Amino acid sequence: RIPHLGWVRMREALRFSGKILSATISRVADRWFASITVDTQDLTHLPKAENQGAVGVDLGVSALATLSTGEVITGPKAHAALLKRLRRLSRSLSRKQKGSANSKKARARLARLHARIANIRQDALHQLTTGLTRRFPVIGIEDLNVAGMMKNRRLARSIADMGFFEFRRQLDYKSEMRGGEVVVADRWFASSKTCSCCGQVRESLPLAVRTWTCPDCQTRHDRDGNAAINLKHYAVSSTVSACGGEGAGPGGNARVKPAPSKQEVSKKLPMGSFG
Repeated sequence: RIPHLGWVRMREALRFSGKILSATISRVADRWFASITVDTQDLTHLPKAENQGAVGVDLGVSALATLSTGEVITGPKAHAALLKRLRRLSRSLSRKQKGSANSKKARARLARLHARIANIRQDALHQLTTGLTRRFPVIGIEDLNVAGMMKNRRLARSIADMGFFEFRRQLDYKSEMRGGEVVVADRWFASSKTCSCCGQVRESLPLAVRTWTCPDCQTRHDRDGNAAINLKHYAVSSTVSACGGEGAGPGGNARVKPAPSKQEVSKKLPMGSFG
């Protein structure tokens, strides 16, 4: 029951049982949503991550994510796919008289298209992050400077279309819900320039170079695949060091969730409690 509106029928049942504290009503395009806050004791509704070891995930523009297992997820690139239609609807709206009925209809059509682009992007990110957190208990990623990357006028649109920040946000909370760990490498960690076989670090590696050969061991690397493998190695070494309470080794300090102190405290807590 919503104040000033009365009883509202829901399309689905509440996912959690408990006392309803509040409800937030929002509108996206021509659809209405209710976000309901419930006081519940069910805090472990997701199973633990499968024991498939650690994985490194390298985010990019040409492919959304490259895994250390060799898998490549291209991503939907919804904005680029619907850009022509988006421009046409934007021009149509600009030609309408402000405040007219046709202007309201054109604005609604444009809003529906923007919502569709956002939904396609969110669906792809949810599928990717859910699959990663379900399969791997340890995930290594890079701390990307998204704000700085968006200042590149040639890549800003493609970077925004991928949703790097949203990927990181979803990965953090889903991994925590499944009892996994997300190891974030420092943004200065040379994941692409380091040979994953012998550890040789190149002085420079332009963004246009997608494959390169190590001058020491003569191993030919794919740029994104090599970075993903290095992130996996970084995550494994950082997790081992974190369990012992030591530093993360070469490449800077890693942010591991949960932290070593968190692990020690959680041992003293009763079953079902959180530190």
